[in-house]
Amino acid sequence: MLKIYNTLTNQKEVFTPLVPGKISMYVCGPTVYNYIHIGNARSTVAFDTVRRYFEYRGFDVNYVSNFTDVDDKIIKRANEEGLTPEQIADKYIEAFYEDTDALHVKRATKNPRVMENMDDIITFVEDLIEKEYAYEVEGDVYYRTRKFKNYGQLSDQNIDDLRAGASERVEADSQTKKEDSVDFALWKAAKPGEISWSSPWGEGRPGWHIECSVMSTKFLGDTLDIHGGGHDLTFPHHENEIAQSEAHTGHTFANYWMHNGFVTMGDDDEKMSKSLGNFVLAHDLMKQVDPQVVRFFLASAHYRSPLRFNEENIQDAINNLNNLKTAYANLNYRFEDAKDSLADDADHLQAIEDIKAAFSEAMDDDINTPNGLTEVYRLMREINIYTNEAEVSKVVLQAMKESFVDLLAIFGVALSDEKELLADDIQALIDERNQARADKNFARADEIRDQLKDQGIILDDTAQGTRWKREEA
Repeated sequence: MLKIYNTLTNQKEVFTPLVPGKISMYVCGPTVYNYIHIGNARSTVAFDTVRRYFEYRGFDVNYVSNFTDVDDKIIKRANEEGLTPEQIADKYIEAFYEDTDALHVKRATKNPRVMENMDDIITFVEDLIEKEYAYEVEGDVYYRTRKFKNYGQLSDQNIDDLRAGASERVEADSQTKKEDSVDFALWKAAKPGEISWSSPWGEGRPGWHIECSVMSTKFLGDTLDIHGGGHDLTFPHHENEIAQSEAHTGHTFANYWMHNGFVTMGDDDEKMSKSLGNFVLAHDLMKQVDPQVVRFFLASAHYRSPLRFNEENIQDAINNLNNLKTAYANLNYRFEDAKDSLADDADHLQAIEDIKAAFSEAMDDDINTPNGLTEVYRLMREINIYTNEAEVSKVVLQAMKESFVDLLAIFGVALSDEKELLADDIQALIDERNQARADKNFARADEIRDQLKDQGIILDDTAQGTRWKREEA
């Protein structure tokens, strides 16, 4: 029974989609004015892992994640680089795809951009004004927060306790225009020299929160199965999305709210963020560390838990991923001398099925990736034990291989067959070394081993022959 922790109710709930077998899922995407840092990547990877598990369980996932390409930070960066806001957005959207492709993040079903949905945003705001949930003052449009009776439910906030200016992006000089200090901006009148669009209230641009309300409901319908994002978006962004969307549609906005934890740095576990200046760009880290290692590091923690970024945890990811790849190489190696079947195949096949069942049970508990990985490592140990036996069966090897590939794919780990990894020159050196050993020319054999080691290739002489693996940096 698949359960999800719902931030709205602060408890795990049995997951029941609106349409059996299908999931509508919206995840807040990046504001595209810079490369993503590891904290941004953590959210992207966390929800990609959630999506992959849903698909492993047989669901058809309609996954929408936006690009915020209209924002003060984008305008500032455009001025700094001498480009238009659209050019800045294009540049960093391309960079986002480059980084997330390297991290084996599946492309969203749809990545809508604010600039491409301006007419829908204006129509949405007009409807809120007509329903008296919003009002216009000197070209700005604000949402009447107190009119929405359930405001604060998601973030467990009491509206009377909220500080003035619920939206972190509303300008301080607008406070005097508001009917109430907790009202937030839906539309902002244009400032001189800023990018703007024509609207019934004059030239301007949308507020941050309205953008996601419009794009999520436009592409997924009035009610979503799941809305996700970073924990820091719970308030005010997601709270405001609920107020806007439910006032507009008259329906529940999202049935399940999922929020991922922060990436932290330092001994005091300070949240990684650009505003604090303590961030590491994914773009830069992946120049130093294999992107597969970065992905595995980000995917291996429970999505709701904080994740500490340090050299020790990166090294753990390197070691664990290397062990998994070695087990997979062992599997492929033994196919060459495997029997078609053996008498004990049924026992081994049942053991594989037991591990897969335990994996699903762990992951069904709010996508518990650490417990899920425990079962993956158990399968790895079974593989290592089996591939060291004198006789092995192709039936069992194939079942192990398929299960290993399927489970690791959920964590974004893409395994390649050994034949694809072996370059002709490496194999030729291994063959030459084997011949040198047969000829008792041990000096040459040692020379080849050292030569391969210098190239990052580690040899392992076993009873079944010489195997190799790449040394992780």
